[in-house]
Amino acid sequence: MTTRVTRSTYVLAVNDLDSTARWWVEKLGFEHWLRADGWAFLRRDNCYLRIGHCADAIPPAQLGDHQFFAYVEFDDVNAFHDEIKGPGVDIIHRLTDQPWGMREFGVQTPDGHRILFAQNIG
Repeated sequence: MTTRVTRSTYVLAVNDLDSTARWWVEKLGFEHWLRADGWAFLRRDNCYLRIGHCADAIPPAQLGDHQFFAYVEFDDVNAFHDEIKGPGVDIIHRLTDQPWGMREFGVQTPDGHRILFAQNIG
C-alpha cells in the first residue's frame, strides 16, 4: 500500500448550528477549531466534525432511520462513557462487549444523528 489515511472527518447537516456545536463541546468534550459562514469545525483528538447549517434539512430523528454515521475508537471507552453520561446525552446502546472484539456504546445527538464509540478488547 502506498497511501495512508491521515484524518477522518464527518460532515453533518443541522438545523441549529449554534446549539448543535454547543452540545458537541459541552457534552462530548469537542473543541471549536474553526468557524466559517454557516459552518462549525470541531475536533476531539483525531476525530473531526464539520457541522453545516441547513435550515431546511430533515432532522435524522424524523427520518426513522437506524443508521450510524460514525464509529469512533478510543483507547479507554469506559472512561469516555463515564465522562459523557448524564443529562443531555442520549445513550441509545449501553456499553457492551461485542463478539467481534470491541467494547462499544451508542449515542444519539439532539438532531438524531447516531454514533458508536468503541475500544478494541480482542
